[in-house]
Amino acid sequence: MSMSAMLNKEEATVRIRQLREIISENNRRYYVENAPVISDYEFDMLMNELSALEKAYPELVTPDSPTRTVGSDLDTSPRGQEARQEFEQFPHKYPMLSLGNTYDISEVEAFAERAARTLGKTFTFCCELKFDGTAICLTYRKGVLAQALTRGDGTIGDDVTANVRHISNIPQTLKGNGYPEEFEIRGEIYMPYKAFDRLNEERLRDEDQPFANPRNAASGSLKLINPKEVQHRGLECTLYHLLGENLPFLTHDEALKAAAGWGLPVSDKRKICRDIAEIEEYISYWDTERKALPFATDGIVIKVNELPYQKELGYTAKFPRWAVAYKFKAEQALTRLKSIDYQVGRTGAVTPVANLDPVLLSGTTVKRASLHNSEQMHLLDVRIGDYVYVEKGGEIIPKITGVDMDRRKPDAVVPVFPDKCPDCGTKLVRDEGEARYFCPNTSGCPTQIKGKLVHFISRKAMNVIAGDATIEQLFNLGYVRRPSDFYSLTKEQLLNLEGWKERSAQRFLDSLEASRKTPFEHVLFALGIRYVGETTARTLARHFKDIRALASADRQTLLEAEDIGEVIADSIIDWFSREENREEIDRLEKAGLKFSVGDENGQKSSSLAGNIIVISGNFSVSRDEIKELITAHGGKNSSSVSGKTTYLLAGEKPGPEKVKKAGALGIPVISEDEFRKLIVSGEESGQENMDNGEGNDSAPVQLTLF
Repeated sequence: MSMSAMLNKEEATVRIRQLREIISENNRRYYVENAPVISDYEFDMLMNELSALEKAYPELVTPDSPTRTVGSDLDTSPRGQEARQEFEQFPHKYPMLSLGNTYDISEVEAFAERAARTLGKTFTFCCELKFDGTAICLTYRKGVLAQALTRGDGTIGDDVTANVRHISNIPQTLKGNGYPEEFEIRGEIYMPYKAFDRLNEERLRDEDQPFANPRNAASGSLKLINPKEVQHRGLECTLYHLLGENLPFLTHDEALKAAAGWGLPVSDKRKICRDIAEIEEYISYWDTERKALPFATDGIVIKVNELPYQKELGYTAKFPRWAVAYKFKAEQALTRLKSIDYQVGRTGAVTPVANLDPVLLSGTTVKRASLHNSEQMHLLDVRIGDYVYVEKGGEIIPKITGVDMDRRKPDAVVPVFPDKCPDCGTKLVRDEGEARYFCPNTSGCPTQIKGKLVHFISRKAMNVIAGDATIEQLFNLGYVRRPSDFYSLTKEQLLNLEGWKERSAQRFLDSLEASRKTPFEHVLFALGIRYVGETTARTLARHFKDIRALASADRQTLLEAEDIGEVIADSIIDWFSREENREEIDRLEKAGLKFSVGDENGQKSSSLAGNIIVISGNFSVSRDEIKELITAHGGKNSSSVSGKTTYLLAGEKPGPEKVKKAGALGIPVISEDEFRKLIVSGEESGQENMDNGEGNDSAPVQLTLF
């Protein structure tokens, strides 16, 4: 008997409310934060329970129920309000719905039977892989990519066109001919395993939280503020649904073949099936073969192939009636936990890693799995010798999800988290509110020292051509103990490294020389201050302008900087309070590294000095370049339009609400051309002022980005 049949109306009302709250919260974690805390299967089971209760008590159904609305990637939180300054939102021409899904093959059979009964005629099915990524809608006009929108809430989506232009297999211009004047094509942006592994290796090296699976990584990458960084993430796209007015196709498969002919990335793994037997054969084949694919798939999509019949079958409030998704269950393995290692990272964080009896999982042999921290070990109640359940998040990252208590032996050993650093023996500490233990011996712990050196030369920091193996050699030979030592290395020393020749030594030295030109914000990130990631370093560099101002800032002054909280402020104060760190700054400065904003892009004029402007819409250059122009002319950034705002800088397709608010407040709206004229006049005025030895008396301008 189902739960819905067991509950009376009063009980069902309470349970429905609980389920809607749980589902809404997990929708937010999945679509907005890209950090789900339950599996897809667990989420789908909650949805199924809610659907069954609403079916049993239809009078309790509401229009905003998760069973009738699409999971939204639009962030409605206060923090999301800030984020929307970077992505304009536009309505979808055609609603962007979800797919009904099932883990039960009998429900696929029921779907096929319903379609046959409704249509009463012969038709075919188009079966395709279900890519595990994030949905995208591309619009092409006259053969040129015009716009890219996320799913959003199915009605409106975020404009991520600038980022999508940096995804290598999405064409900017179509090839051939015969394509409609305007059409939409929808699909999935995903991250291949190879790119995913590389990204998580970088994040782990920087002690950032790794992405749980490729889907979360793809979704998070698509919403990056810097489009050029999107290109580095290695995203790819597969398109699977063509939409437009009076399209000349009779079948879905025919439309996709045409799209492929125009140069659009369309999967070649689809198959036309005539009946449920062929559908089941296709599902069975890919349930095994998907494990050899270079990207994540989480199921099979079955669609009625004939487009007129799709139209005849129509839609529910949330799903098309002409398609269904069959989802694969996550693969799980049971194996013995042999021991636990405790690894030290560059900031001293100690992470427990489980050593397992080798077990085959999703096509690869798993021997190790992270336990994250001491609290996670306690929650799992894991012991040495236990048989543990291991899954791969998104089929790639091994994680321990539980313990088989029935197989626990009496002599299973309770692991004891160390109280001393496993590398240098220093007593570990744990800050209040922290889940991790840290080794405080930042200047003497070998693992931390090597980790800091690797971080310093990494691509997002100083971008020196070298890797972990090089650092290991340089450290073992005693050539490098701190970042400034890199800049006194000689070619003779480098030629002592195993496998190094004249050419490799010179390339390394040339790379070091080039790193002296690295902007201040990257140098600040390279220092490896705990909690000061890439974005925080950029914020601090632009706020304080130089290292001296940052080093002398007290707690209150630090908290005045945008997005700097107490934990980050205390970490910065602690770092600069250490004499060895202050001495290292002096050495790096003598080596020629840049420790002020003026070092790399000096002030071009003061025409926007002390002013704040609002940016909305798309421009001829990236938003980052517009921001740099504003900064270079003395401007500042704010988060909202207010009475203090002097200009709204409106590009193509500015946010209508922002324009409306600016008008209501009497704030002038200027175009990009007008803005550039203002800058040019400021440069000319600045030059005259320098010639005359005079200052600039321009009125304050407030700058808001969205």
